[in-house]
Amino acid sequence: MGYERPDEERPESRDLRFYGGPPPRLGPTRFAGDPSKRGKRKRLIRYERRTAKTAIGVIAILGFFFLLNWSMLSRLHEGRAWLRKGFSRNRNPKSKDNGTYGRMLALAARALAENKPEPKDLWQEPKVQALAWKPCAHQRSWTPADGKNGYIMVTANGGINQQRVAVCNIVVVARLLNAVLVIPKFMLSDVWTDASQFGDIYQEEHFIKYLSPDIRIVKELPKNLQSLDLEAIGSVVTDTDVMKEAKPGFYINHILPILLKNRVVHFVGFGNRLAFDPMPFELQRLRCRCNFHALNFIPRIQETGALLVRRLRNSGSYLAPLDQHLLGPKSASLILDNKSDTPAQKKAASSSSKYLALHLRFEIDMVAHSLCYFGGGETEQKELDSYRQKHFPSLSTLTKKKKFPSPDALRTEGLCPLTPEEAVLMLAALGFNRETRVFVAGANIYGGSKRLAALTSLYPNLVSKEKLLSQAELEPFKNFSSQLAALDFIACAVANAFAMTDSGSQLSSLVSGYRIYYGGGKMPTIRPNKRRLSDILLKNNTIDWKVFEKRVRKAIRQTKHVFARPIGRSVYRYPRCIECMCNDQEH
Repeated sequence: MGYERPDEERPESRDLRFYGGPPPRLGPTRFAGDPSKRGKRKRLIRYERRTAKTAIGVIAILGFFFLLNWSMLSRLHEGRAWLRKGFSRNRNPKSKDNGTYGRMLALAARALAENKPEPKDLWQEPKVQALAWKPCAHQRSWTPADGKNGYIMVTANGGINQQRVAVCNIVVVARLLNAVLVIPKFMLSDVWTDASQFGDIYQEEHFIKYLSPDIRIVKELPKNLQSLDLEAIGSVVTDTDVMKEAKPGFYINHILPILLKNRVVHFVGFGNRLAFDPMPFELQRLRCRCNFHALNFIPRIQETGALLVRRLRNSGSYLAPLDQHLLGPKSASLILDNKSDTPAQKKAASSSSKYLALHLRFEIDMVAHSLCYFGGGETEQKELDSYRQKHFPSLSTLTKKKKFPSPDALRTEGLCPLTPEEAVLMLAALGFNRETRVFVAGANIYGGSKRLAALTSLYPNLVSKEKLLSQAELEPFKNFSSQLAALDFIACAVANAFAMTDSGSQLSSLVSGYRIYYGGGKMPTIRPNKRRLSDILLKNNTIDWKVFEKRVRKAIRQTKHVFARPIGRSVYRYPRCIECMCNDQEH
């Protein structure tokens, strides 16, 4: 869950350059290159060193004048918030921005009590251009690969959403290398603590059959290859061997020779190890086809997801177009059937069938890894330090060796996850009325019910899957965080409106992309720019509510532009590209 990077795979893999940590490795050490070229490389290095010394001298002179000018300007503008707060190096937990926003929450409560009409476009995509994009990743223009070069295995790390991305990436690698793919396996993580495998979450037979025109997929290695010691023969490839977002050429030049020699390659981890660009058209389309068409949840997840959606929609008042794509025709029909609901569940159903899904990425792993401060004093600091030592030891060690930016500076840069208090202020400012049914997705929110108090106070119709589903209905998913996350994915994807609080969250990215792909331009997603929102929230002690409301709405409106996928960005989050979707206006 990297900072503002939707394709980041895990919290512990965040780019540490902002923290003064080591830059990303330029290439894998295992595949270092041809020894015969070392002499030429040494001469090149000597030339580069001489050039670098000259450049450093020029930069030093320019840097001196820049610092001089900056010093003079900072004195003229010393009242500005980013100098007063943003670059403070004080890590004192008594920082005046403690994340509670008492004054602003009181103003929000007063505004909601007025019960003003909601803005007309609150539950709509504001751009007509969104209607022009239609799904077309199912279209193919190639023949099936025979997989004659060998077998590809993968053991994907992370949670369900990181694993989903890894699966679709490995499908592309298998086609690229003309290899047979063995059904992916999932790694047990000490963060997510879920032993679920591919078949516990996704329909294996559908996956194999749907992608059969693209690649061959088998459930296990042939018997003659099962006895091989893959590590001993050099067929195990880890994330340290493959650079982040490696291009197709890397796999052709370094992985294919191993595959041809040993007949099998096993990728372990495979977190974010395939670039989005450059990528051949049909391979990029295969990526989209895998994500949006080939990965169907198993019937148990689909059926329970349908129960959840029905209760969110006032005991099933309608079927939405996206329902059948996500749940399948059989399970989707359950949304309209409320026979299994208890009288209490029927009575508790909201009078409104619309609901807003809010993904609060405020679990302890995100909170701890952010290095931000959230108002909990020394108790919070000790708890999060302890968590980092156990789950993110490399980050914990780095914090002891290097000077990190202050929590205030991180917040100013938009690098802190939104707190429940900040999220509810955003919703209130956007104009969602007090009676809005809000579904909160996420695991265990850091701080528990006490931290959610602001949300439940301003929006009493706040629910979660734990409130809407009975203990018996949740029992099959107990202790399986990935399967529970699948239920959150369903509820968020089909919601009338979806609000994310961290744009680097993989779940939010995948849900957003799914709503774009199948939503027909009618499923709005709220994507706050945390840097802009932070700048607004820094004035929480003085800003007038109407000014706050106006600025928040403008900031969110600026994120709703309809555009084609930017180069290098994730097709899972930005499927509006010619490989994944067709634009009617271009014909």
